[in-house]
Amino acid sequence: MASDRRVGFLGFGNMGRAIAGGLIARGTMRPEQLAAFDVDEARRAAAGALGMQQADSARALAQASGVLLVAVKPQHAAEALEPVAEVPGADILVISICAGLSTGFFEERLGGRVRVVRAMPNTPALVGAGATALAPGRHCREEDVDFAKSVFESVGRVEVVPESAMDAVTALSGSGPAYFFYLVECLVRAARDEGLTEAQATELAKQTALGAGRLLMESDEGASVLRERVTSKGGTTEAALRAFQEHGFEGVVRAGVAAAAARSRELGR
Repeated sequence: MASDRRVGFLGFGNMGRAIAGGLIARGTMRPEQLAAFDVDEARRAAAGALGMQQADSARALAQASGVLLVAVKPQHAAEALEPVAEVPGADILVISICAGLSTGFFEERLGGRVRVVRAMPNTPALVGAGATALAPGRHCREEDVDFAKSVFESVGRVEVVPESAMDAVTALSGSGPAYFFYLVECLVRAARDEGLTEAQATELAKQTALGAGRLLMESDEGASVLRERVTSKGGTTEAALRAFQEHGFEGVVRAGVAAAAARSRELGR
């Protein structure tokens, strides 16, 4: 058990449910330590189905919580925080998964000395395979970061980074799942052109993505070494990689990551 703290989820959409479900499934926290408030009645009911408490209002949630996990859409965050503006004080920890919103955004609205940890999880957290980066605010304590790590380790892997790196994190792991999904889409279409059915191509591409990812995670060797081991001189893989290089594959990837990071910076202003 990571803590006896009570965690209140302000907003309980897919990511909130994934995090709460992970905390319960791994035994990090008990259902009765968790509570949620969402303006959507069905989402509050989903919290109840997990054994969590259902708060009647955002203010009541904050008053009953030692940790407030803000899981609303970024464009709704300012409105969602209004009812709790005077509640946090010095003793509550705020964890935000609102993409693009700085720790300063929450300090400004909840009191200048509020302790804030900014988190950027990604959608594979829904299956317990997430990648989350944490950036502590200026008033955070070491135990705050440790607690936030325990929360997100319940749904995957965690890295702690300076807040200045969060735009890069957003462009890499935050948006990253879509890049891999798009690559699978492209592979499936290409394989269909070479004679496979869509169903066959899809299953083979999915399993290839899973296997390559698992091999990369479980190997002590880097991606470049693993790539070289698959690439026989004069073979099919070498032909494909040469074509990728000739068509500017790395440049396309760099441009995409740069565009995502630039958009993240814009959204945070």
